[in-house]
Amino acid sequence: MRVPTDLYRRYRLVHTWTGICAGLALFIAFYAGALTMFKEPLARWAAPPRAVALTDLHDSEALIAQTLAARPDAAREFTLDLRETEDVPARLTWRKSRHDDAPWSAALDAAGQVQITQLHPVALAQWIDVIHRTAAIPGTQELGEYVMGGVSLMYIVALVSGLVLVLPSLVRDLFALRLGANLKRMWMDAHNLMGITSLPFHLLIGLSAVVFAFHDSIYDAQDAVVYDHQLKSLMQAGMPPPPRGATAAAAPMLPPAALLARAQALSPQFEPISMTYRNAGTAAASVRIIGRDSRYMLRQVGWLVVSPVSGEILNSEAFPGRQSAWDAPVAALFALHFGSFGGEPVRWGYFLLGLAGAFMFYSGNRLWIVSRRRQAVSAQGREPRSLRFMAAATHGVCFGGIAGISLSLVAAKCLHGQVGDLAAWYRGAYYVTFLAALGWAFARGGDQAARGLARAAAGATLAIPLASLTGYLWPATGWWVNESAASLGVDVMALLAAGALWWIGQALAVDGRHSSPALAGEEAAQADAQTTARPLPRASRCTTEASTSTSAQVL
Repeated sequence: MRVPTDLYRRYRLVHTWTGICAGLALFIAFYAGALTMFKEPLARWAAPPRAVALTDLHDSEALIAQTLAARPDAAREFTLDLRETEDVPARLTWRKSRHDDAPWSAALDAAGQVQITQLHPVALAQWIDVIHRTAAIPGTQELGEYVMGGVSLMYIVALVSGLVLVLPSLVRDLFALRLGANLKRMWMDAHNLMGITSLPFHLLIGLSAVVFAFHDSIYDAQDAVVYDHQLKSLMQAGMPPPPRGATAAAAPMLPPAALLARAQALSPQFEPISMTYRNAGTAAASVRIIGRDSRYMLRQVGWLVVSPVSGEILNSEAFPGRQSAWDAPVAALFALHFGSFGGEPVRWGYFLLGLAGAFMFYSGNRLWIVSRRRQAVSAQGREPRSLRFMAAATHGVCFGGIAGISLSLVAAKCLHGQVGDLAAWYRGAYYVTFLAALGWAFARGGDQAARGLARAAAGATLAIPLASLTGYLWPATGWWVNESAASLGVDVMALLAAGALWWIGQALAVDGRHSSPALAGEEAAQADAQTTARPLPRASRCTTEASTSTSAQVL
């Protein structure tokens, strides 16, 4: 299969520049997105020891009754967490307002009396998710998501144009990975292999990211066409309207176990996570039972809304296996983007695909740098500023992002209880590290800084298991180690990642010597001398001239 030369040139230009413009932001989004597949283990790793013991689930009815008696303001909305993991700070929590960052908690002491305390949650996993959604672009989260929506559009264009470019040699070169002295060919093989083998995944992620970024406009259209301008009020409430005839009069509530039995009766495989009560203690009360079922496509979780007064099911449209015709495709889109289906095999698959995607963006930039450097030095006798800028930006952004995320995790554990606003500190750790790496890359030059930045990222990632080890050996430091399998798994994965980054640093040192501007100039001079000594046939000269013309257009 042959693609016309003019069309090939246009698609190469489109693929090159859309990939370069979007690649760095997408590297951070994909790397952080891979980590979000294990948000719960990360939250468990960073969770400090509980100040108060977790109330037994069998005492939940008494806990709710005493909490409402002591704090009537909690009746507006509170959550009963059903999990037993170390990242659950308390059995029952609530907020004075939706914008309250420090929730309140209730627990029963040994004498069965309620104890009210204010929590200061770490919320580290949420910060990693924000990086994934916004690539840590400064400003509001909404602004970052809009920017990433535009980046995702360029990402889709780059995918389609890249597919057109590799179609002529798809069968021959699909699984080729030719290692050796030809660095351009090596980077191209690795880039193409990652791109083609994971193309459906990338198209899905790109399209769904565009939908998520511009969902407000989509919801406005749904509001007008489907929900008769009632969608916003329903979304803000998070619950369906109370049943007709319901009033604010006091009414006794069924025990949590009886409400959970309603969900289990609908689906024994449904795993409840939490119960969110609204207007508790009144006839207008409702409870949203949130949980998972890996057999179905869900918006990360599914839920069932019941009346805690009568036990009547109020809404089952988002319950696994009972989604409405309108909710099912929306839930499927969320599930396919976040990998919230299929259990552990899908989670690990998405994790590896996310890391492979990050490598694809990095390798695309490296391919552009290595390829254009030889052409530029041959034509101009020097490395142009655009190449120096891109080399520095590529290594500074990629390794700075990795190191920044790693030090955010370390700061969340090491600074807990030592500073007032912990979230500001671990966010600050990310931005300071990222900007320092970027500044060093521009000061030293991309190739010269690459090895040191990769090793710095390895050291920052190694600090994750070292923080846990320090807490285990010297608890007096105030650090800690959670000994669950999920938490220790984070330490093991960080240790492996640190080793991989160190190896990458070693490989980049060799790569940098082979692709340096001086060596590129020597190779170009040798190629020119050989060409002068042995003139090419007429057909070859035409091909070379066309190739040079195309390179000039790209540059």
